Amino acid sequence: MTVMASHAPDLAACDGLSALERAKRQPLMLGLFLPIQNGGWTISSAPRDTDWSFNYNAKLVVQAEEAGFDLAFGLAQWLGSDGHGGATNYRKYTIDPLLVTSGVAALTRNIMLISTIHVLYGWHPLHLAKFGATLDHMTCGRWGLNLVTGFRPNEIDMFGLDPIPRDERYVRAAEFTDILEALWRSDKDISWTGDYWSLKDAYVSPKPVHGRPILVNAGSSEAGLAYAAEYSDLIFITSPGGAEISAALETLPAHTGKIKALAAAKGREISTIINPHIICRDTEREVEKVCQAILDGEDAPAVDSLVGTMSEGDQTSWRGHERRQRIIGGNIQIFGTPEQVVEQLLSLKSAGCDGVQINFFDFASDLSYFADNVLPLMKEAGLRT
Repeated sequence: MTVMASHAPDLAACDGLSALERAKRQPLMLGLFLPIQNGGWTISSAPRDTDWSFNYNAKLVVQAEEAGFDLAFGLAQWLGSDGHGGATNYRKYTIDPLLVTSGVAALTRNIMLISTIHVLYGWHPLHLAKFGATLDHMTCGRWGLNLVTGFRPNEIDMFGLDPIPRDERYVRAAEFTDILEALWRSDKDISWTGDYWSLKDAYVSPKPVHGRPILVNAGSSEAGLAYAAEYSDLIFITSPGGAEISAALETLPAHTGKIKALAAAKGREISTIINPHIICRDTEREVEKVCQAILDGEDAPAVDSLVGTMSEGDQTSWRGHERRQRIIGGNIQIFGTPEQVVEQLLSLKSAGCDGVQINFFDFASDLSYFADNVLPLMKEAGLRT
């Protein structure tokens, strides 16, 4: 039986320009931050069609690829039976990003598919090396790993693990990544005795198309940035100045410059990608109405829960967000007409951001509006080719 034959990767063509190299040729990379959890990124009961289901998200990835987006990915999280609670049971339902990635692999041809994985929650590098090599093969080199270590106490408790100090987490992540890369590149069996993992006569096939899959990190601490500079191709950054765009633009140049200098000191290049929530309409008045409807529908207990879990751990990102900004979502917020949105994206580019990973309020319709009304202006402005 032949499954999705028309979309199966042509392995003979996989030796050309990689998806990562194509994306890096764009003046500003475009990513979609998928809503694979109920409520998406907006903690509100305001009406919309955004849905956490696989079918909805698979359609979004195809829609994003058709619009020319460079990457798509979702978060990984572990919550209890009520999610973050409230009237919406915010994020009670969530699907796994690794499985979502594998599910949409055969539906797409060009877009990078990034899986977020907490590698310290019981994973062995040999498992992930095999799964990653397989996904890399399935996607003709478009698969990437957003490696995260985890910081939330409730998640660590779920797995029956003891807390690990932040800097040590990245020491372990480095060993994990060293083993992954060795397994992906070696044509011989590997034996390895590390401080945290060991191998004996281990081997992984098939070999990744372009040497190794795309590696991503979202660290913001000194240890996290040092890890990213050593290993990552892309880093998902957060604004040191909070969600308001003008405050973010004041702090981002120094932040992005520091990250790129750290990578350059290692003889490497790294691309920075930030997460804006974009609300775009024909007029400012329409944008204000959308924002107000979201705020009027605030799910207050769920907001309190999310803010609480973010503050319980030792992570340093997502600090300084006001309550109203948490309700709407996004690490930074870009609101306005198509022309105003492009102006703000140009400012992010000037501040050292190499890409954006966008989330929307009502994903399918907002993505369609963005493709029809913002992307042409981005091309005129030199942000897309």
